[in-house]
Amino acid sequence: MRKIYFKSFLVILFICLSCHSAFSQSISPAEQRQVDSLNLIINSATSHDTALASAYLGLSEILYVASLDTLLYLCEISKEIAEKNLLAKPSPPVKLSLQKSLAGALNNIGYVNGTKGNISKQLDYYKQALEINKEIENKEGIAICLNNIGSLYKRQGDIPEALENHFSSLKIQEEIGNKEGIANSLNNIAVIFEIQGDDQQAIEYYLKSLRIREELGYKQGIATSLNNIGHYYGAIGDTAKALEYFYRSLEIRKEIKNKKDIAISYGNIGGVYWDMGNIPKALNYYKLSLAIFEELSYKKGIANTLKNIGNIEFEMGEMGEAQKNALKSLTIAREIGFPEFIGSAANLLSMVYEKENKGLQALEMYRLHIIMRDSINNELTQKANAQQQAKFTYEKQKAIDDLAYEKQLAIEQEEKEKQQIFTIATAIVLALSIAFLYFILNRLKITRRQKNLIEKQKEEVEGQRDVIRHAHKEITDSITYAKRIQNAILPPARIVKEYLEDSFILYNPKDVVAGDFYWMRHIENKILFAAADCTGHGVPGAMVSVVCNNALNRSVRDYGLSDPGQILTKTREIVINEFEKSDDEVKDGMDIALCTLENHTLQYAGAYNPLWIIRNGELIEIKANRWPIGLSRDPQPFTTHTIRLEKNDVIYIFTDGFVDQFGGEFGKKYKSQKFKSLLLSIYDKPMVEQRNLITETFDSWKGKLEQVDDVCIIGARV
Repeated sequence: MRKIYFKSFLVILFICLSCHSAFSQSISPAEQRQVDSLNLIINSATSHDTALASAYLGLSEILYVASLDTLLYLCEISKEIAEKNLLAKPSPPVKLSLQKSLAGALNNIGYVNGTKGNISKQLDYYKQALEINKEIENKEGIAICLNNIGSLYKRQGDIPEALENHFSSLKIQEEIGNKEGIANSLNNIAVIFEIQGDDQQAIEYYLKSLRIREELGYKQGIATSLNNIGHYYGAIGDTAKALEYFYRSLEIRKEIKNKKDIAISYGNIGGVYWDMGNIPKALNYYKLSLAIFEELSYKKGIANTLKNIGNIEFEMGEMGEAQKNALKSLTIAREIGFPEFIGSAANLLSMVYEKENKGLQALEMYRLHIIMRDSINNELTQKANAQQQAKFTYEKQKAIDDLAYEKQLAIEQEEKEKQQIFTIATAIVLALSIAFLYFILNRLKITRRQKNLIEKQKEEVEGQRDVIRHAHKEITDSITYAKRIQNAILPPARIVKEYLEDSFILYNPKDVVAGDFYWMRHIENKILFAAADCTGHGVPGAMVSVVCNNALNRSVRDYGLSDPGQILTKTREIVINEFEKSDDEVKDGMDIALCTLENHTLQYAGAYNPLWIIRNGELIEIKANRWPIGLSRDPQPFTTHTIRLEKNDVIYIFTDGFVDQFGGEFGKKYKSQKFKSLLLSIYDKPMVEQRNLITETFDSWKGKLEQVDDVCIIGARV
């Protein structure tokens, strides 16, 4: 099923390299989640080849801005997988998926070839993609291919073909309601209007496209529309407005880190400064643009920018440099077959040769310029523009009229069908009424016999219900009484406040009774307090908590211990002895954090549960021993840690109920690191306010999910 195992690592490495360049692509969190999901598919040994082909194509669609080589690499893999599997004559659903991936890959490979100047290959790939999309009746894919082919014909100067494809694409995009596709088609048609000198039509289409893209929040498209509107204002001589739109476009392009478009914006800004007569700024922006185009090997941009720099050098009287750049521009323009750039480079050379008194060469270049100009902007082209717009408008209105007519026919047909249905229904209802009357009479006899039986069964059910209610009441009363017993072993609030004046206790059981409990004793000048988590929760946890609480009390009362490590060691011994009385092996016990406070000296020992101290905005963690109060393989004495506290130190001990709670956007655990950050953000607030903030955070994180465990947190300020 898997075709290319070794390429998975290469893809991830390639993506990482692409995304950390100076102008790396900016990926949103949503896109990063898509990348992670697609990489999981690629690296799973169980992924079907249809999923692999689609995943590689999906990665290319997200990362296309990062690098043309990344885009080409990913699409070549998708193409290879799809073509190999199509040869095996798969089932129709598999074939459809593979063809869709293949069409997308061919389209993107065509884009890369065009960007690198191989126009013939670009057109061939676009047409292959178009044929596959037509075969599988993928309207969105057809519209994209038509749009791309139209743009290619426009760059080659074949305006009639460009318009034919762009209007066809727009029609399909409106049929399927694809707003992004509609915006792209409107923008491309506007470009052709601008080339033809129809600035009013151009700005109308540009603004329509911009409104749709702003509605969608599509930054790449917004930047393109702003750039094109800048061209419009430049064409009508409003240089201030032109610069405003070009800079707005540049700002977005830098934000999304699209190298090619950044270079285009630099070139456009350079052009406006040239129009304003600011030659140094114009040259600076053109050179910035050229450097990026050469880095990307983007031949169209290189040819255009070299021509622009050559024009400035011509104005400055630097004929040698102007000629050199014009020749370079002409060579590249001929290589990629762009009439517009061939004509403009030839025009510059004709002026240079004329200045150098090279008449024949000047005439030759001027003729080439005229030929290219006429091929782009001739009477046939302008007529094709008007005809295509009229054709589109007519077909759109005809579709609306046809739809209205069909709707009217449907309404009339529906009325006829309703009348027929009513007649038939009346006859059926009459027949059913007679049959139903007979049925009712028959059922009355049966009902009388069943009534007595039902009454007897009802009495039995009610008797059983009373038994269940009584049992439920006894269970509920027992649990409520157990809660009163458990509450009785917890220190009262007044005792806590008497010995820990500036403190809080957050105690939130999962059920009516809990496995968590907090504990406090006062011996001479020492205050002993603990947060404990017994095995389980609910009634079983509560029963264990009574045993463990009693063991703590005995360790202090009967054995006179006050050192935390010694108390826990003795408590473990008592708990194990209690459970060993059972014939069954009992592995229950507890995790605990136990502190002894005397003046500013704090002693601590813990079984799994740590001690946190926040001092001057820094969190100090004292780790617990990694064995419980209960049976373990190699029981060791618990360690006592002694800490000298400073004024305003805040102490926190807690069970694991808070950090183990599932919640948040993705239903994950809260975890210790996030809990540390929360405490660091609130430790300087009053202790009562801290308790409220922690409670609010817990409830917000949990949301509608079930509480997974008891929660017990003690905080105290020295």
